[in-house]
Amino acid sequence: MAHFNRERVPERVVHAKGGGAYGTLQITEDVSQFTRAGLFQKGRETPLLLRFSTVAGELGSADTARDPRGFALKFYTDQGNYDIVGNNTPIFFIRDPQKFSDFIHTQKRRPDNHLHDHNAQWDFWTQSPESAHQVSFLMTDRGTPASWRNMHGFGSHTFLWYNAAGEKFWVKYHFKTDQGIKNFTDAEAAAAQSADPDLHIRDLHDAIKRGDHPSWTVNVQIMPFEDAADYRFNPFDLTKVWPHADYPEITIGKFTLNRNPENYFAEIEQAAFEPSAFVPGIGPSPDKMLQGRLFSYADTHRYRIGTNYLQLPVNQPKSPVNSYNFDGSMAFRQPSGPHYAPNSFGGPAADPSLYEGEQYQLTGEIVRSAYRLHSEDDDYGQPRALWENVLSETDRAHMVSNVVGHASKPEVTSDMKKRVVEYWTNIHKDLGASVAKGLGVTA
Repeated sequence: MAHFNRERVPERVVHAKGGGAYGTLQITEDVSQFTRAGLFQKGRETPLLLRFSTVAGELGSADTARDPRGFALKFYTDQGNYDIVGNNTPIFFIRDPQKFSDFIHTQKRRPDNHLHDHNAQWDFWTQSPESAHQVSFLMTDRGTPASWRNMHGFGSHTFLWYNAAGEKFWVKYHFKTDQGIKNFTDAEAAAAQSADPDLHIRDLHDAIKRGDHPSWTVNVQIMPFEDAADYRFNPFDLTKVWPHADYPEITIGKFTLNRNPENYFAEIEQAAFEPSAFVPGIGPSPDKMLQGRLFSYADTHRYRIGTNYLQLPVNQPKSPVNSYNFDGSMAFRQPSGPHYAPNSFGGPAADPSLYEGEQYQLTGEIVRSAYRLHSEDDDYGQPRALWENVLSETDRAHMVSNVVGHASKPEVTSDMKKRVVEYWTNIHKDLGASVAKGLGVTA
């Protein structure tokens, strides 16, 4: 009974509901001119763990709710773990990490009545125009994927790659589903919630069990290091994509999921992904959201799972770890020699040469400030292009219906509905007019 009383650990504040599987990354193309990271060398095979999730939902919430989907990868390389903690969208709602907790609060239950509040969501979105691109994605049928196997994944952030000569490049990751995109309409997603709230977990497990192993083609966009300074919009802005006409996708390999976990709690619930887990050849960019996440994720794991979460089998690197960290809850792998550095007894020492090439210079003071605006930086241009150039007539009709349905909840006030109409009108006048008609608001 004492053990039973302690069987639960705190659920993730974000990405609580999810599932995953193990697989293998295979690199088929030579990208050594861009990075010296071992896992991305031609012919290399690397074991991995992939966890899918919803963002806002609680641990018992429905898999098919309208929400972005987490797409977190852990690569067990021979140089340590490399984690890419992304989503099924190439962008996000905000670009300032200071706003993250407030944004997530709007997706969670209110503290007074313990209910979800669509009015709070629209209040935040309409006062945060940088959200327009991601909310546009969310309100299409891409917000309700039919399965995890039928959606793309993205690293979302911009990252640094550097090669053996120390030459630097900026990179974005794209993971393209080989099963094809398949989404639910809003009505189909609602029906799936009622029929099977665990549909996505069940679908992935059953597919792998019957030998139908899902795979994704791994593409990258590469930007020369010098291009970033004067590119037409800020390339580190998480609310923007890089147009493929400027930086086309390059296929470098494929990964396949081929093994289910044997114990969900031990291998999925306790799986800990952190954007700060890099290997030589890869580093962070000045993306402000990424910089905020470098600390936050590992700190979350120490609180949620325990100080020594990296000693758990699912999180333990396959390469030896030489560290002077010791003690803390559940420690079972301790340094046997000197427990401090520097020391005179031959203990492990850092090897800075492993990361030669990672350093780069930034100009200006280190302060909390907005991104420096480039010539074409604005918040509505890319979602306008999505509406005009990407979505089909059916996609547009579903997007309008989804927006109207979301903004028609009883708690959404009449003044908020007017702000919702203004938000979408800023993206495109036809979109705004259609939303206004659906909400019964004068455009």
